[in-house]
Amino acid sequence: MISPTELFNLLSDQTRLRCMLLLSKEKEICVCEFSQILKSIQPKISRHLAYLRKSGLVLDERKEQWVYYRLSHDLTKWTKQIILNISNELNEEEPYKSDFRRINILRKQDLCTNTKPVKCLKKSITCKKLK
Repeated sequence: MISPTELFNLLSDQTRLRCMLLLSKEKEICVCEFSQILKSIQPKISRHLAYLRKSGLVLDERKEQWVYYRLSHDLTKWTKQIILNISNELNEEEPYKSDFRRINILRKQDLCTNTKPVKCLKKSITCKKLK
């Protein structure tokens, strides 16, 4: 079980906070989706998600080439409430508002299950399923 100090330390990082807020709104999110939404490189996103996983806040699941994350079902009531409150209060604040908008756009593109290349949010990158 995570302590309040550990929780706030983890959430004090902008990348981890944004990941947690996105996960509070979505059932599960793939690392490649996080990378596109947060406009950051995959290794950085994976490192921050690993911190969250090791703390017990999130769970991961590999599906083919992709790794999906979701909030842990074992979160304490106070932990869930803090995450929900932060999410509700920051819902209309940037960069969180844009993050929620981007996840909706990406979900329509079906980025992680599409076998055809799709244009990513960054102009110089084309995402595609790896064989």
